[in-house]
Amino acid sequence: MATQLEKARAGTITPEMEKAAQRERMPAERIREAVAKGHAVLPFNAAHSPETVSVVGRAFQTKINANLGRSVECSSLQEEADKLLGAVAVGADFVMDLSVGSDLADLRMALLQACRVPLGTVPIYEALSRVGGKSEDLSEDGLLSVIEEHARQGVDFMTLHAGLRLDHVPMALKRRMGIVSRGGAILARWMQARNRENPLLERWNDVMAVCRQHDVTVSLGDGLRPGCLADASDEAQFAELDVLGELVTRCREAGVQVMVEGPGHVPFDQIQMNMERERSVCDDAPFYVLGPVVTDIAPGYDHITSCIGATMAAFHGAALLCYVTPSEHLRLPTAEDVRTGVVAYRIAAHAADVALKRPGCRDADDRMAQARMDFDWDAQFALALDGETARAMYEQGRAGTDPAPEYCSMCGKDFCAVRATREMGKKP
Repeated sequence: MATQLEKARAGTITPEMEKAAQRERMPAERIREAVAKGHAVLPFNAAHSPETVSVVGRAFQTKINANLGRSVECSSLQEEADKLLGAVAVGADFVMDLSVGSDLADLRMALLQACRVPLGTVPIYEALSRVGGKSEDLSEDGLLSVIEEHARQGVDFMTLHAGLRLDHVPMALKRRMGIVSRGGAILARWMQARNRENPLLERWNDVMAVCRQHDVTVSLGDGLRPGCLADASDEAQFAELDVLGELVTRCREAGVQVMVEGPGHVPFDQIQMNMERERSVCDDAPFYVLGPVVTDIAPGYDHITSCIGATMAAFHGAALLCYVTPSEHLRLPTAEDVRTGVVAYRIAAHAADVALKRPGCRDADDRMAQARMDFDWDAQFALALDGETARAMYEQGRAGTDPAPEYCSMCGKDFCAVRATREMGKKP
């Protein structure tokens, strides 16, 4: 079976490309061309067949990913399923299951069955769980078998930390926070203990065969992403990025769709440079970034600190934004944390798309302005990115008993500027 990349190269417009084109409000041929060049990906495993299909690429609307997943200490299948449904309900384009522990295959199948958008995983987590959390006991064959199982079950995209090499580890250990990527740390410990190269890199041809067979999109993990501002844009981060650029070429040669994951904590003034460097090194492969978080001192508000960076990143080329929730750095997110994170990132993505003049993206803003001028409250709630919260706030502070008063409780009737403007504009 040919992959979306191979079909695009052959000139075929697939049904998935057609669906993506409808959302983007552009001809399907533009989707096909971008996928054929590797400048866009369309994650879609036929074993899952997600109902909603999204194209990821710099030329298209900015997309959002929501991470969820059980930890060893807490959560359950039902709780994670609730998070998944909640994330999709408020606009997540993709979902990633980062679960660890036992019975992961059953949990993953349940999530795949419930998920109508593309779902991703990080196979190294399950591989480590199968050997009792001891990274030195991981085997290349064991890791490859987990990747194959995920692909066969229907996973649409996978994070694979194949760019982290043995000689990168000493660079990372000189940092203030070292290695903060869970997958990166697992592989670094394995390499250091055995004094051997990254097993994913060593078996990359085998990995490519699995991904091509199931049309799994590879998300090249940034195992050396900076975990604090002090470590941003250092030699370790960019040494790994150079390898990721080489792996982008190898993926494309194998007919496998590929995107590249990017940094987590970056000072605001370094974001543009990071986005441009990835585009150059990785031949404009879609960039999938976590935030970036622009300050380290706002625990409890990192959905805000990261959205500041996310808007900037999307404006300068990031195509997929991985959300950050208010509980980042503090605990496993709740369903409400997930909801808050997705809404915050929809704001960031939309702001960037408006600034980039994506087709039709400002239409809702213009309709909202008219609805406010008309005091059409129902239209305002329908247009809002989170209409449920907007309606609840309005009802809580509602002024007067009129079902649709021409003012809100902020200014009241006599001091409402919009009401005054409407009256001044009325013809005598």
